[in-house]
Amino acid sequence: MKIYPAIDVMEGEAVRLEEGKRETKKVYGDPVEIAKEFESHVDKVHMVDLDGAFSGKPKNLETVKEILCRTDLSLQLGGGIRTEKDLHTVKDLGVANPIIGTKALEKGFLEAVAKKFTGLTVSIDVRSEYLAVEGWQKSLELSYREVFDELKAQVDRFVFTSIVSDGKLEGVAEVKKFWDDQEVIYAGGITSLEDLEFLEYRDFHGAILGRALYEGTLNLAEITETFGDCDAC
Repeated sequence: MKIYPAIDVMEGEAVRLEEGKRETKKVYGDPVEIAKEFESHVDKVHMVDLDGAFSGKPKNLETVKEILCRTDLSLQLGGGIRTEKDLHTVKDLGVANPIIGTKALEKGFLEAVAKKFTGLTVSIDVRSEYLAVEGWQKSLELSYREVFDELKAQVDRFVFTSIVSDGKLEGVAEVKKFWDDQEVIYAGGITSLEDLEFLEYRDFHGAILGRALYEGTLNLAEITETFGDCDAC
């Protein structure tokens, strides 16, 4: 199971939110310096442009560019990527895996762009079994399993986020396997090695770690020794 440290960026700073709520923001410093620290242990990080997620348009691309220029890290990037032009922009910067959330639900969009871009990843953000969109500000009466079944024909890489667990250090959500051979990465509430073992047992291909790393609950060096960090995992 591959480990992805998370860097969430708001107004140029690395931050963590609880359940995606702006009023819970806690600042952790310079995202570029944090990326350089992560580089010693992993080859790819999970980055979210929170300003982009809330506004519907990428806002922190200079930070993305700087991380890619000053490290050898690969990036999977989400937050406000909602047009083909946005995809061209982030791919031209060197982003390996653009993450599409809200826009993936628009009929025909994912099918069209999946033919033109490699590495596309769909974000399935879940609150009480239902899908949340627009920076988690809006919930839809759509089962995430139904949405997954519709979208898996277009892409084979997904990030599953338990919103109610995200940023709380309260452990992971109980999730039963809902995929076949698609690559599915878990995010939300990972706090312990036991959480990671549970996710590996559930056959998740990857795990995204945020607040637990920033606050020292988990040690990235120890985790990557235990779980490895290869794309083939």
